[in-house]
Amino acid sequence: MIYMSRIKFLTVALLLTATVTFGQKATSPTHGFPPNYGNKTAKGIARPKLVVGMVVDQMRWDFLYRYYDRYSNDGFKRLLNEGFSCENTLIPYTPTITACGHTCAYTGSVPALHGIIGNNWYDRTTGQTMYCTEDTTVTAIGGSDAAGRMSPKNMLTNTITDELRLAQNFRNKTIGVAIKDRGAILPAGHSANAAYWYDGATGNFMTSSYYMNALPAWVDAFNNEKLPAKYLSQPWNTLYPVNTYTQSTADEKPYEGKFKGQNNTSFPHELAGTMGNSFGILSSTPFGNSFTLEFAKKALDNEQLGKGAFTDFLAVSLSSTDYVGHQHGPNSVETEDTYLRLDKDLAAFFKYLDQKVGKGQWLFFITADHGVAHVPGFLKENKLPTGFYSDAAMMKALNIGVETEFGIKKAIISADNYQFTLDIPGLEKSGKLEQVKDWIIKNAIRYPGVSNAVDLHQLATAPLPEPLKTMMINGFNVQRSGDIMITLLPGWLAGGNTGTTHGLWNPYDAHIPLVWMGWGVRHGKTNRTTAMTDIAPTVAAMLRIQMPNGNVGKVIEEVAH
Repeated sequence: MIYMSRIKFLTVALLLTATVTFGQKATSPTHGFPPNYGNKTAKGIARPKLVVGMVVDQMRWDFLYRYYDRYSNDGFKRLLNEGFSCENTLIPYTPTITACGHTCAYTGSVPALHGIIGNNWYDRTTGQTMYCTEDTTVTAIGGSDAAGRMSPKNMLTNTITDELRLAQNFRNKTIGVAIKDRGAILPAGHSANAAYWYDGATGNFMTSSYYMNALPAWVDAFNNEKLPAKYLSQPWNTLYPVNTYTQSTADEKPYEGKFKGQNNTSFPHELAGTMGNSFGILSSTPFGNSFTLEFAKKALDNEQLGKGAFTDFLAVSLSSTDYVGHQHGPNSVETEDTYLRLDKDLAAFFKYLDQKVGKGQWLFFITADHGVAHVPGFLKENKLPTGFYSDAAMMKALNIGVETEFGIKKAIISADNYQFTLDIPGLEKSGKLEQVKDWIIKNAIRYPGVSNAVDLHQLATAPLPEPLKTMMINGFNVQRSGDIMITLLPGWLAGGNTGTTHGLWNPYDAHIPLVWMGWGVRHGKTNRTTAMTDIAPTVAAMLRIQMPNGNVGKVIEEVAH
C-alpha cells in the first residue's frame, strides 16, 4: 500500500510538472510568443494585432539577392536579416498564372480544388470566356462599370482570411488592396469587409456592391488627392545614375516593349503623353506600387486595423512589378529600378507599421504569385535555348488538320492557359472523340517548341516526370480546365518579339520568395522544399485557428514553432 501511494504521488507530481512546463512553453520568449505579444483572448491565446500578407506580382526568388547590395537596410535587407526565409518555395501546380497564385497562397489549396485555374478560362456551360473574378450580379462602386462587376464568387474554397473572420466570430476586419482586381479580391476572401482595386479609366481606387453600397469617405478623400496625375506628371527616370545599373542589360534593347508614343526603350520614360483619357499607364511604372502602399496606409489608419481587440488582416498585392516585367523583362534596367524603388517603399511601410501598430505586434509575410521567364531575345543574344510559341496559331493549324483528316470542323474550341478545350459533345456525336484526341496529341508534339502534349483526363497514367506530373494534376479542375495540355521546351514561351511572360512549370516561373517577419518569427532560413500551399496552414497554426477548407498544404514548422 505504501509502495502504491508513492507511485500515485510520483504520478501526480509528474503530471503537475508537465502541465506547468507545457503552460510555460505557450508564453515563453524562446517559444516565439512572449507574454506581451499581440492580442489575447479571454483564455490567454496570444495573437498579433495585425497580419499583413503581401504578394509581389511576378517576383522571382532570385530578386531577393540579385540587387541585395543596392537595397537599403530597412526594406528587403530587414526582411532577410530579421525574418525567416523559406529559400526553396515552389508553386505546386501548373499553369503558374496570377489569379491561381494569389488564390493558392491564401487558400492553401490548388486549382484542382479552389477552381481558379487561370485569369480566364473557357466556360463550357455558356460557351464564353470566364474572367476569374467576374460577377454580373454586382455593380461597380466608385469606378467604371466594366471594372467593377467583380467578386470572389468563382473561388470554390475559402481562405485563411475567411478562417480568421470565422475564428473571431466576424469581429475583426479583413481588407484587400491591389492595382489588379484579382490581386485584391481573391486574397481578401469571401467574407472580407472590403476589397479595393485600381480603375485605370478614372485613376481611382474602387470596389463593387459585393462589399458595400458606397465608398467610405476616406476612400473618396484619397481619390480626390489625384495622386496618379501627380505621379504621371513627371518622367520615370532611374533612381540612381543609369551607369550604376550593372545587374541589368544595356538600357536600349530591341526586345523590350516601348511605351506608347516613344521610339526607344531607354530612360527617361515620358509618361504624361501616354495617358490619353485614362490613367492606366500608372500600373506599368514603379509608382503603381508606391500608390498602392499609400492607399494601404490610409486603409490601416481609417479602418483602425490592428487597434481593436481582435486580429485584423490586411492583404496587399503589388501589381506593377508584373506589368514592368512583362514589358521589359527581368534583366532590364526598368526591372532593377522598380525593385530598388520598391525596397524604399517597403522600408517606409515597415516603419509605418511599427509606428501605427507597434513593433513586434504585427505578423508579415511576403511572397509572389509566380516568377517570370527571360525575354527570348535576351536568351538568343546570349546563345541560350529559346523560342516563341503561339497557342492561337497552333490551334488553327490543328483544327485544319483535324478537318482534313476526319472531316470535323473546329474540334478545338478554345486555347487558354496552355490547354486546348475540345468540342466534346460534337466529337462524341461523330463517334471519333478518342481518335481525334489521339491525333491532336501526336501532331501537337511536332509543333516547334512543344516538348509534350497530354490528355488531362488521363494524367494518372501519363508518362511524365515528377514534379511535372503532380503539378499538372494539381492544376487540373475537371469542370473548368481544358482537355489537352501543352508543355514547352525550357526557355520557350507564348508571346511576341518583345517582352516576356510566365505560366509554365519551370523554376523560373515556379520558384518564388517566401519570407516571414514580425510577431512570433525567429530569424533564420531553410533550404528544404516548401510550397506556396504551405503559407495558409502556417498562418493558421501561428494564430491557433482552423486552416482553410480546401487546404492541402503543410505547416512550416520552423516558422510556426
